[in-house]
Amino acid sequence: MARYIFVTGGVVSSLGKGLSSASLAYLLKSQGYKVRLRKMDPYLNVDPGTMSPFQHGEVFVTDDGAETDLDLGHYERFSNISAKKTDNITTGKIYSDIIKKERKGKYLGKTVQVIPHVTDRIKEFIKGDITNEDFVICEIGGTVGDIESLPFVEAIRQFSNDVGKNRSLFIHLTLVPFLKSSDEIKTKPTQHSVKDLRSLGIQPDIVICRSQKSIPIDQRKKISLFCNVSIDNVIETVDVRTIYEAPISFHKEKLNKQVLKYFNIKPKKSANLIPWKKITNTVLNSKKEVNIAIIGKYVNLKDAYKSLDEALIHGGISNKVKVNLLRLESDNLKSKDVKKLLKNVTGILIPGGFGKRGTEGKIAAINYARVNKIPFFGICFGMQMAIIEFARNKLNIKKAGSTELDKKCFPVIGLMNEWNKDGKIIKGTNKELGGTMRLGLYKAKLRHNSLVRKIYKSNNINERHRHRYEVNRHLQSKFEDKGMIFSGMSPNNDLPEIIELKSHPWFIGVQFHPEFKSRPLNPHPLFSSFIKAAKSK
Repeated sequence: MARYIFVTGGVVSSLGKGLSSASLAYLLKSQGYKVRLRKMDPYLNVDPGTMSPFQHGEVFVTDDGAETDLDLGHYERFSNISAKKTDNITTGKIYSDIIKKERKGKYLGKTVQVIPHVTDRIKEFIKGDITNEDFVICEIGGTVGDIESLPFVEAIRQFSNDVGKNRSLFIHLTLVPFLKSSDEIKTKPTQHSVKDLRSLGIQPDIVICRSQKSIPIDQRKKISLFCNVSIDNVIETVDVRTIYEAPISFHKEKLNKQVLKYFNIKPKKSANLIPWKKITNTVLNSKKEVNIAIIGKYVNLKDAYKSLDEALIHGGISNKVKVNLLRLESDNLKSKDVKKLLKNVTGILIPGGFGKRGTEGKIAAINYARVNKIPFFGICFGMQMAIIEFARNKLNIKKAGSTELDKKCFPVIGLMNEWNKDGKIIKGTNKELGGTMRLGLYKAKLRHNSLVRKIYKSNNINERHRHRYEVNRHLQSKFEDKGMIFSGMSPNNDLPEIIELKSHPWFIGVQFHPEFKSRPLNPHPLFSSFIKAAKSK
């Protein structure tokens, strides 16, 4: 019988609801319980697939091809539970489903309203696709009090009444500011936030207080008194040096203990914090360092490449080195400046992306990595840029390019109009941007005696994709004659998945996104190998 934990936020956004939910999930899972994590986003977009990184940050892709919020990446990395399409929903998706039903006459002429129709759809999402989970942790995006989140708050209030308080728990995460000038912790914002939540019919059972400094006992008592929460259920979360300290911090604050106590559940076993202590020690105390340059658009946006940043850290963990990231905006990178800017790096990575802006800077950096034998990793668009660079400079195809960027180029990269999945031909379209990409988990076979075959230690792999364009496979023989081999292909040999250079110590491009499958307790082999090569440089 599933128990439901609802996580809301107050005062300000981006407090770490996703990280808190993920940490709690790990703690409960390590105690022997089966856990599911879900995210409800209040925005009207159907999914974040077409949203700008400035607006939303990273688009995280699941095995089954859902474009989701980046918090699902946190969920996966901490809990080691693969998310599904059914674990993320938006207001846009909810309204889309309801309007489709209304147009088909499914409501039998009734007036369609927020209550009960929208709230009922939210409740269906909460309890849908549940098997034998012990706990379902549901995070509501945004901040309590925002007009966008009101239907979700109302829905979880109703849901709690439906299943009973013995199967539902409310956690509210707030900011407890520290005023340096007066050396004071201020509890009033938390009090007001809880007051707003209570005015909507929800009394939080646990209040998690985010703060720069430890909250004194007198201030905790004040929060307990005015928020009507037991002092034991006022949980502090002080800013940590690395996010991988979070499970340790929440365990110290007895968050998982209080959750089990609320549900009157006797713990099966103690939570295992040893792996996180080892990771934290490696991240914070490693004396050897590597310098990795990430070159692309939006690289200075903290959340635009969240999974990529973490995957590189994971690679550092597996090699016991600290990974220093040099972020360079590719549209400001000129050929004449490449040598000066990259002279101290031991690895170069070009991440995924879209659009023409900054492509020549990426190509210049790839050329520098190839010529100077610097470990290079190209991901998705980064692999396509590597193909263009090689075609121009080794195959002497001066107008080599992608039809995404220039319709008059020699197309070494072109639009993928159809592809095969599970025996079905799925056709792409140029009419709509949303839902037209190759998304989710796809198989690839690896070439015998290739570098990637040695790295994966397998002949076949499954990786997550997010792209519309592909390498022109009809040029394969020309590339391989010059030393660039297609070391990974789709099972039907139609789609090049991986490229590598024979005469280079570590030069790999992949059409997929391995960063989505990397976890701190199980680093992705490509990132481990890349950092190892950079470490040896």
